[in-house]
Amino acid sequence: MTTPTAHAAVPADASVTVSRVIRAEWIKFRSLRSSLIMMAATIAVFAALGLGFSAFLADATIEPGTPAPPGGPSSLDPLGASLGGVNLAQLLIATLGVLLIAGEYSTGMIRSSLAAVPRRWPVLAGKVAVLAGVSLATLVPTVLLTFVGAQTVLGDKGIALTDSGVLRAVLGTAGYLAGVGVLGMAFGFLLRNTAAALTSVVAVLLILPGVVSLLPESWSDTIAPYLPSNAGQAFMSIASDPGLLSPGAGAAVFTGWLVLLLAAAVTVLRRRDA
Repeated sequence: MTTPTAHAAVPADASVTVSRVIRAEWIKFRSLRSSLIMMAATIAVFAALGLGFSAFLADATIEPGTPAPPGGPSSLDPLGASLGGVNLAQLLIATLGVLLIAGEYSTGMIRSSLAAVPRRWPVLAGKVAVLAGVSLATLVPTVLLTFVGAQTVLGDKGIALTDSGVLRAVLGTAGYLAGVGVLGMAFGFLLRNTAAALTSVVAVLLILPGVVSLLPESWSDTIAPYLPSNAGQAFMSIASDPGLLSPGAGAAVFTGWLVLLLAAAVTVLRRRDA
């Protein structure tokens, strides 16, 4: 005769809430060594390149209007040099966003998450909240310290954080990188495959602007400012550029891209089996 196994009583308030889902996703995030490594790599690359470009600019004699070297900062000015690491850092944090989702689909762990949260959308919301929160918490001080260090390296060629538009551009860079991580996460949910999602992110951020520039000028001038990377550039710079939107419009367009892709990801998540 077998003795019935005693089960622990389930608390009456043990319902699924967004805050509990966020807490669970945070535990998963900090438990994955790859997540911590990718975030640390994003920080290190951004800081190293920003300081490196600034050291190059400090020692260089550059005529006004000289184009930036391939792979260098967006412009050879104190702000562009100190924030030049954003070009590579965005690929690293986008990869982190993709891996956090595509990795769960490849291992089948996503089934456990969705079984625990039948409504599904809180899973996406929890993952986005954790990635965006961790990204902002680490990148805001990183970008600020890199900027301050870069201006110290530049000396008399540097600019102040209190100059017009500089603080907005510096904080906007941290926000852009956090947004790119969310962008990668959205593609991870949409495509559920690491290679496909990474290819899509690279295409949207780096390849699509080049393709659009090959279109007739009237088309290119109309489309290009509304691409995610160009919209981000609009609020990460202080120099006026007729080819870019205003900082406020750029932030709105970039946010619109994130909202659109996340809405599509929620739709796919609710309608397609894991």
